[in-house]
Amino acid sequence: MAEQHIQSKLVALLKEEKIQLWNPPFTITDTNEAGREHMQELAVRYSQLVGFPQVDVEVALENIRSQAVKKGKGNMTYRETNIATLELKLPKDIKKDNKKIHYFETRLDITTQDLMNKIAGEFDLKYIKLILNGKALSPEQRLDEQNVRNNSRIMILKVSKPEGKKAMVEVEEKNRLQNEGLLRTQKGFQILSERDGSEDPATTPFLEIADQKGNPIQIPLAEKKALILAMGFHEKGRALMKRKEYDAALCHLLLADDQFNKCGSALLNTVDNYAVLQLDIVWCYRVLEALPYLNDCKQRLQKAEDCFLKCYGEKQQRLQQIKGNTGGEEVLFLRLYLLQSLLAYLNGHDNEAARKLEKAEDLYSHLGLDPEKMTQLMSMGFSEQDVRLGLRACRGNVEEAALHISQRRNEREEIKQREREKRRRRLESINTLVELGYSKKAAAQALHKTNGNLDAAYNLLLGPSEASSSGTSQPDTDRQTKVDQMTYLGFQREAVEAAMRLVGDDVAQATQILLDNQGQVPPDLLSPSPPSSSSEEPSTSDSTASGPSLDADLVNEVLEDIPRHEEDYLDVTLEEESELIALMKSYLERRSASST
Repeated sequence: MAEQHIQSKLVALLKEEKIQLWNPPFTITDTNEAGREHMQELAVRYSQLVGFPQVDVEVALENIRSQAVKKGKGNMTYRETNIATLELKLPKDIKKDNKKIHYFETRLDITTQDLMNKIAGEFDLKYIKLILNGKALSPEQRLDEQNVRNNSRIMILKVSKPEGKKAMVEVEEKNRLQNEGLLRTQKGFQILSERDGSEDPATTPFLEIADQKGNPIQIPLAEKKALILAMGFHEKGRALMKRKEYDAALCHLLLADDQFNKCGSALLNTVDNYAVLQLDIVWCYRVLEALPYLNDCKQRLQKAEDCFLKCYGEKQQRLQQIKGNTGGEEVLFLRLYLLQSLLAYLNGHDNEAARKLEKAEDLYSHLGLDPEKMTQLMSMGFSEQDVRLGLRACRGNVEEAALHISQRRNEREEIKQREREKRRRRLESINTLVELGYSKKAAAQALHKTNGNLDAAYNLLLGPSEASSSGTSQPDTDRQTKVDQMTYLGFQREAVEAAMRLVGDDVAQATQILLDNQGQVPPDLLSPSPPSSSSEEPSTSDSTASGPSLDADLVNEVLEDIPRHEEDYLDVTLEEESELIALMKSYLERRSASST
């Protein structure tokens, strides 16, 4: 990172003095080699201005010059041959010619998969993902269709590296399971997002969108589905971060970002999940040593800061009103300031980096916990997590923390009881309408439209405009059209039906599943047995059916990664933050010492 910092300083000086290193006398036109005498003179002068050793400045200037020359040659090549030059950020443990940045020539009218195959062969990387501006490139789409341009910067995420034939088989199986895992995660949270509370509240998981205190937030159904998917991928990503699996975590976090972008801005200003996601994405970039390379880190941190401001209030007054305290959320601002400090340093803005680091250190001093106080509270029967959160919420006051933890436990239980009772009454209303001859689905929809009013729902179902008034529902003609179209392409109808169920009737995803698996749905995603006869809408297929047992398995699987405590995202030990603070202090102190 020190090299990146020096280069940022030098680039600013070169722009200020309008010096173009790719032109004479700094570059010899015929050979594109450096004009050593002039480069050395420049290094002597600049080392005095920036306060770095002359040898370091010489190396940094040559890197800037050679990159500019390569970019110029690449531009000329692209104009003459349509062969683009891409700047690849290699994985942290992979280097070529002792460099982590590599320039790669390719046409842009090929698919991402074609490019991945070339990169895999060049760098001995079997399984990779390509990231452009924080978005994963789709393997089946062409590069130019995904805004890949000449001189685009692309990050390579390594999924796995096989070693030998046996290991290759194992890695291929792991990669297949990872892709199926993403699909299972998506399907599991789709099931949860579509549940309307009509199941038995004592036995069936049901997700609600809640504020910082745990109270449900009423939002439109379409946005609710997108938000639950977003939060599901986010929680899976966070679970992978805790296991230090940052490549896989980043894939899930970017999928969460895509789902969040389907939600309205008013909703994103109500919950802080979107801001926390941006911090987590940049934190992954930092660990993967891609922070100085990707150009969307600064924008993501700005989004996080803006979202915190709108969710919590300018002086966190809205958060104080909702929760009664603001201490716990300070860990989020600690990470925000640390990442902003690091970015400022890498961009050559030492003063800004020092200011942000000072704010981070101030928060860190308040957030550190006294081990004796921790032990005292834990001896009262409180969990370590509750104690950490309680002490931070109460600024280290033991008596207030004990009271706070007890109150929060009672409040959580009261909220759960209210929700269980609400769902119980709703289930009774649905059963009443079912006894009158209406389908369970029609009854649930009518109650949703009437905010749970049984009489109003009954009158709605009696209305002639309601297709469900006779107790039957109209066939989904749009879905049948999609199924017929895919069957016409040559797929078996049963396989098409199973694939469509798995992806919520998304034709593109269903088609891709069938193409990737020789026209069948992977067995691991299918129910081991047909749905029970009590299912409301039994399938006509057997082995390819996706039934209640699969739904239960998928739901239980994704729920494993949802923390039981609603403030789990605020519960950090500060070990990583402490390491980054020490690193930033060493960088800035070294810079200060070299300039004196």
